[in-house]
Formats: sequence, C-alpha cells, structure tokens
Amino acid sequence: MTSDEPSPTTVPTGIPALEAATPAPRSAHPQVVLITGMSGAGRSRAAAALEDLGWYVVDNLPVPMLAPLVGMMTSSSAHGVQRLGAVIDARGRDFAQLLGELDSLGNKGVDVHIMFLDASDEVLVRRFEFVRRPHPLQGSTTVLEAIALERSLLADVRARANWLVDTSETTVHDLDRQVRQALARPDEDVVQVSVMSFGFKYGLPLDADYVADVRFLPNPYWISELRHLTGRDGPVREYVMSRTGAETFVDRYVQSLEPVLAGYLREGKYYMTIAVGCTGGRHRSVAVSEQVASRLRALGHRVSVQARDIDKE
Repeated sequence: MTSDEPSPTTVPTGIPALEAATPAPRSAHPQVVLITGMSGAGRSRAAAALEDLGWYVVDNLPVPMLAPLVGMMTSSSAHGVQRLGAVIDARGRDFAQLLGELDSLGNKGVDVHIMFLDASDEVLVRRFEFVRRPHPLQGSTTVLEAIALERSLLADVRARANWLVDTSETTVHDLDRQVRQALARPDEDVVQVSVMSFGFKYGLPLDADYVADVRFLPNPYWISELRHLTGRDGPVREYVMSRTGAETFVDRYVQSLEPVLAGYLREGKYYMTIAVGCTGGRHRSVAVSEQVASRLRALGHRVSVQARDIDKE
C-alpha cells in the first residue's frame, strides 16, 4: 500500500475543500480543538498533524474526561498544556453527552472548536474493505448500516463544526496541509531544519537528508593558535569563512536548498536534517554549519544547530 492509499485509520484520502464556519483560534489563550467525524474519514491522521504542530493530543477521549482535561490547561505556566486536541468518536455510550459538555465549557468561557472529518459512503465502504476491518459500530449489521447509524449519531455535532473536512478524493498530504492551514501559527507552517556539523572520521549521521562536504577548505587544525579552538570561536570562524570559495559555497548551497524546502512543505514533510562534514567535525564544519543556519534563518526558516563531534578531539 502506498502512502496515498485509503485506510480508515491511518490513511484518510482527500480534502477538496475545507469549510471554516469561524476563523481558526490563534490567540495566546489556551486552545481546544475537538477532532471527530466518521470512522475511516481521517481522524487519526488529523490528530497526527496536530501533534506535529506541537499540540497535546488525546485519542479516544471519553466524553466525561473532556472537562477535567480542559480544566488542567493553563496559559500562564510554561509547563502547562496550552493547545489541546481531543479525538472523540461515536462509539462510547456517553457520546450523547458531548453537546452538553461543550455547552457547559462554553458557559465557563472555554471555546472548543470542532473539526469534523467526513467522506462519502462509497469511499468509506471501500476503505473498510481495503483494510479488511469491520466498522466500529457494525456488529451483526452491514458496513452501510453501520455508517448510516454513525451519521445519525454525529449529525448534531456535525452541524456545530467549525471546520467540515471532506476527505473523499485527495491524499494524506492534503489533509496535513488543511489542518496546518486551519490551526498552525504563522511561524509554524514551515519546515523545521536541523543543521548538524560532523566529522567524516566518525561516520555519516544516519538521519541526514542532505550532506555537504567542506573538506575542500584549508584545515585550521594545522595552525597552532587555532587548533585548540572550535568553529564557534571568532578566530576560527573568520579564518574558515575568509578562505577562497567559502562564502560562495554557503551562498549557493543555501540557494540550492530553497526549492527543496518549498517542495518539502508541499509534500507534507516538515523536518529536514542537513549534515555539514569536515575531517574531525570541530573546525570547518562547525563554522560553515553556523553560517548556513544563519542564512536560512534570515530567509524565515526555523533552524536549529548541532555540533555532533565538536568535543571528540
């Protein structure tokens, strides 16, 4: 099965349109999003997209637990949960209490936004047949009868949804993009780039997406007054970046990454690791990786820097 194949639990295909009844919550106050909808329509994938954005997500949350969980949230504590995603489906006996719980939370000033995932009956049936699993409400009935029962149970919640997401015809990547479009902060809808310096003598980083070799630059190790320093120190950085080709390499390398990062974002890949290597991972690779990270940040990307082997010599 490819990543774009349909599946009722992990592969929701499609979102031709996302209907937003109200704007996405973007305040500094605690945010609560309820993810619900038809079984097989993509609830799990939507929850995963929220987790990738740093939300605290609870799957299969019993309705009576929603209010206590929301009550634990705080916007003042750095360790508190400020963005909560709760996945609730119609299987529980207490699901009928959901609207009452939402009204109660609303009366307390808590605004719970609802994202409702849906798909056509034909698509849902095909997804359950594909994975050879019964519908959660099926019992001794047919899949279509179970789908009809679930639609009736969810009708009132669907009517109150802030976002109606039809996942009938497109891919998992489209669902990721739609969730991010609705709920990501402006600085979150980007690829998180990790720039890692390393020494080739210690092996390539296993998680590197791209590897740059800067051993073409003169090695500060052979200069006695620089040997004990690292690429984070000014004298080494100035030495490395003043060598012929260093600035040109950084400029062109960062320029070559721009279409790659744009493509990652289109394809729903939100993490990239760039490895910059020299012989020992202490001087040239450290200095160049810091420069690459600085240029990427200036272009608006979220970048972290690691020096894997800086203390190994």
